[in-house]
Amino acid sequence: MIVNQTDTGWQIIYHRAHALVAAQLAGQWHRQKAPIRLYETIAAISHHDDLEKEWEEDQLTKAGAPLDFTLNQTTSVEQLAKMVDDAIYRGRWVAMLTSMHLCFLNSSQRGESAEIDQFLDQQLKRQKQWQKELDVSPDVAAEAYAFMRWCDRLSLILCQQQLPAAERALEITAGPDGQRYDVVQLKNGAIAVKPWPFEAKQFSIEVDAVCLSQMIFSDNKTLTKALQEAPMQRLEWKFEKV
Repeated sequence: MIVNQTDTGWQIIYHRAHALVAAQLAGQWHRQKAPIRLYETIAAISHHDDLEKEWEEDQLTKAGAPLDFTLNQTTSVEQLAKMVDDAIYRGRWVAMLTSMHLCFLNSSQRGESAEIDQFLDQQLKRQKQWQKELDVSPDVAAEAYAFMRWCDRLSLILCQQQLPAAERALEITAGPDGQRYDVVQLKNGAIAVKPWPFEAKQFSIEVDAVCLSQMIFSDNKTLTKALQEAPMQRLEWKFEKV
């Protein structure tokens, strides 16, 4: 989960809700410039964080605060492999993009253990097989994954409250076209992306966030109960072409 501190406690955005924000961004992309298999790609984007299950395992820091996902490193190789296996039920394209995403996230761990090396090697082999079966080149697959990663990154910028003040630009990442994109929060509160990659000139993105008034929790059971009972807040980001 994504944990933001507020004046009154914590704002929690579940990771699967963040994935839904990324999917909403993907759905706004200019149709003529979108990667192939757009709807399957959006499906992969919307489910790319299904591993995050807020009711399982310990979700507290040592101090008793809700644990932000950047501090949670408990995912096992078995869980990673199962996520790819489960993605195949949505189709090989979804599984391929999911596999590519997990390789991107975990490639820095190569060499740390035989287990992670075996996982990465197996996923690269599966990706090549799926590309062959789907009759797509590695470049086309890489373009679709770049699109997925772009949407994921911008969603994280929004959900983690990383937008700079004073209309300063923040690089998102390279898009599927290899172009650099920057995000800027305008003086009127709207958000602009430069260059503008979306179909509409104006649109809104929304997500539900949990509002916790308690700062510290004695155990994970107490946190889980608080998350289930806490009020939710609807967050909205308005995008505008400039």
